[in-house]
Amino acid sequence: MADPTPADWRRTDAYLSETLLERDDALERAVADQEAAGLPAIEVSRLSAKLLQLLIRIGRVERVLEIGTLGGFSAIAMARALPDGGRLVSIEAETLNAEIARRSIARAGLDDRVSVIVGRAADVLPTVDGPFDLIFIDADKESNTVYLDHAARLGRPGAIVVVDNVVRAGRVADPATEDEQVAGVRRGLEMLARDPRFDATALQTLDAKGWDGIALAVLAGSDEATARVVADPTPEDTDPGARASGH
Repeated sequence: MADPTPADWRRTDAYLSETLLERDDALERAVADQEAAGLPAIEVSRLSAKLLQLLIRIGRVERVLEIGTLGGFSAIAMARALPDGGRLVSIEAETLNAEIARRSIARAGLDDRVSVIVGRAADVLPTVDGPFDLIFIDADKESNTVYLDHAARLGRPGAIVVVDNVVRAGRVADPATEDEQVAGVRRGLEMLARDPRFDATALQTLDAKGWDGIALAVLAGSDEATARVVADPTPEDTDPGARASGH
């Protein structure tokens, strides 16, 4: 059997989306507004958005923190899955992105449960009050360790942490690459592996967005973290160079 091509990925993604997902006018309009404003088409795929919704339902999540809003696509998807009284806080570095996201969120009837904060994530996160049940990190990859450190502080024990774009078309496994985003992804994955506050895995994805993947982690409770320190005493490194949110 021949290796799959990008056309195969897109065809399969379309089939799965058409088979498993219902049409969502609010999400389609959010993407259209994002494109009209010239924002990059780097929102999560529809199937990945559904995965986030299922994680919220499975984990009985009530509070979500999103780092990197873009045009509001993933915020709308996640907010839709929250129970009554649930809240989502999203941080976005770019004012234009935040304005577009707020309009799309309001049009979807979700502005009562979603707050978009404008600012560099590294500056905003110290001012945010937890705890959160799910943290979705989809911002500048160079700062992933900084965002993970804040996620560990702001998440409750057992909280879900999702980090997007961790495969980078396979470049994450290329030791010769000098791409700073890939280097940031690697630092984040290494932190997830060594830091006793996290228990993590990663999944590759092949879809309409190309070849990429997500890291998925659970925050350990204090007893679990202590046990992991005993098993692996290597301290984690954090990146002091966080610059901003944004995908």
